[in-house]
Amino acid sequence: MKTEDFDKAFDEGNDIIDDVVQWDKGHRPDLDTKRVNIDFPIWMINALDKEAARLGVARQAIVKTWMAEKLDQTRR
Repeated sequence: MKTEDFDKAFDEGNDIIDDVVQWDKGHRPDLDTKRVNIDFPIWMINALDKEAARLGVARQAIVKTWMAEKLDQTRR
């Protein structure tokens, strides 16, 4: 599909996603998980728990989010 055709279809409100995406070839890489144990000082656990309570999420969600953000920054 040419860019002009794509733009025209989009502007007209046509649903063309199935025409341009090959759903059968898509995949989500590196989503397998592996359990690890990490020792944190008590003050850090308390700070994580406080932030988790403030946001209404689990401690694990805070750790995963912050680690992902930091790793993303270091990849740039």
